[in-house]
Amino acid sequence: MSNNQDFNWDDFGTKGFGEGYSKAKREEMEALYAGTLNEITEKEVIKGTVVGINDKDVIINIGFKSDGLVPVSEFRDLPDLKIGDEVELFIEEQENALGQLVLSRKKARMVRAWQDIESALEDDNVIEGLVKRRTKGGLIVDIYGVEAFLPGSQIDVKPIRDFDVYVGKKMEVKVVKINHANDNVVVSHKVLIEKDLEKQKAEILNNLEKGQVLEGVIKNMTNFGVFIDLGGVDGLLHITDISWGRINHPEEVLNLDDKVQIVVLDFDDDKKRISLGMKQLTAHPWDALSAELEVGSRVQGKIVNVADYGAFLELAPGVEGLIHVSEMSWSQHLRNPADFVKVGDEIEAVVLTLDKEDRKMSLGIKQLTEDPWTKGDMSTKYAVGTKHRGVVRNLTNFGLFLELEEGIDGLVHVSDLSWTKKIKHPSEFVKVGDELDVAVLELDVDNRRLALGHKQLEENPWDTFESVFPVGSTHKCTVVSKNDKGAVLELPYGLEGFATSKNLEKEDGSSVEVSEAIDFVVTEFSKEDKRIVLSHTATFREEAKPAKKAAAGKKKPESTEPAREVYIRRLRCFSTVKRANGRR
Repeated sequence: MSNNQDFNWDDFGTKGFGEGYSKAKREEMEALYAGTLNEITEKEVIKGTVVGINDKDVIINIGFKSDGLVPVSEFRDLPDLKIGDEVELFIEEQENALGQLVLSRKKARMVRAWQDIESALEDDNVIEGLVKRRTKGGLIVDIYGVEAFLPGSQIDVKPIRDFDVYVGKKMEVKVVKINHANDNVVVSHKVLIEKDLEKQKAEILNNLEKGQVLEGVIKNMTNFGVFIDLGGVDGLLHITDISWGRINHPEEVLNLDDKVQIVVLDFDDDKKRISLGMKQLTAHPWDALSAELEVGSRVQGKIVNVADYGAFLELAPGVEGLIHVSEMSWSQHLRNPADFVKVGDEIEAVVLTLDKEDRKMSLGIKQLTEDPWTKGDMSTKYAVGTKHRGVVRNLTNFGLFLELEEGIDGLVHVSDLSWTKKIKHPSEFVKVGDELDVAVLELDVDNRRLALGHKQLEENPWDTFESVFPVGSTHKCTVVSKNDKGAVLELPYGLEGFATSKNLEKEDGSSVEVSEAIDFVVTEFSKEDKRIVLSHTATFREEAKPAKKAAAGKKKPESTEPAREVYIRRLRCFSTVKRANGRR
């Protein structure tokens, strides 16, 4: 009971928590307690210690008056997290509405990431990132949890055709630009490569010399050649230096990104232009030709090119011979080589010339067959007077060339086309490609000359015309054309005659006009010159009539009518044949 009497119940009941301390004691205890706490500032990153882990949160002690809670989801990257581990955290609030300290590891990582990125830009540091995905124009790279943009042009020094191959892979980059307004970061992998390439480039250029064999990677392909990356230095491998054989495009034998062995052929003083070769690493195929190959040998090959003047036959890659168009056929009329061969044809030919030193060869196809001019039956087959049919191959001012068979051509002079018609150019009578019947007039086998004639297939009608159109005879003629000198007349049987201007006067004083059919009198007849001169005026004016010349020592026949009838029948037959030939 005495103990209860000694206890001061009044003091206990009237004083609150901590009220029993004196002012000095209280200040002493507050100072002691404050010494155990850290001073913290919102919106900054600090370090804390894990003091507890449950299913939802991680309890963090940062040395403050209360512990903070951070969702477990923010520690997914730390599957082995345990009590006692130290982590960085971002202070969002010292005390929320519930009196709870609000922390965030996610924001702490973001703040620290931006600090590291800014430091990498200032110090020019290399950062390792993870390529997350492909985007328009480049790649998205994760660096310190921040998504940075890697442009396609900054991936490598060579053009990149497939960005997808980098996705999911780690890549070293440098920060080249930061846009704080949009929180955008631009990085580059190319700058790292260029730095290494500058050293390689300097080393390559210093040691570069003709004949040096190097290894390179095909960087770009064009129709004229290939650009090869020699390790920071580009060289050109021209299409003609890729293979000893003929190729139309480098892609026929090479591929992009291929590693190839090449030899330095040439470079300029500044070493900016480097010419490379690939075929020069192997022996020239001409050096491997058989010693038995000589003029007259038969060879097999493939046509690799066709030009206007001939075709090239490839006997082996790098070994070609020219087949000139004149050596494709015995015909004397040059045709297009495409009429005989096409690219890809495999044919046989004969070696005509061979120069192994200059690596030149000419070939022929026609030599595989016999020369038609040397055949044994040439003299009898084309003897003078024999008749043949051929194709008109060429027209000239003086005549036409007729091909009787391949390699056998003959000339038909313009004067040997018709007995009656005066032909100034053979195009008035035939055209190229027409068939024409002829007779052999002359044969010269040694000089390969053959003279032909078309009109000689028929008898000379002028022997008959002399009796049909004697001087003084009258005939109805049609005026074909007129000029200052006179008019050309169409006579019976397809003949042409001529009348001077003064002999075109009519009885009424007017002149005979073109297309007018009227009587004319023969005033002159020349069988040798095949000329007939006529006059309309002589039909009514006595002084214009021609004087009749009596043949000396010859008795004029009493009547010529029977003979004229025979001649007329022959002429009609001749005209029918002539018109038929003209239609051909």
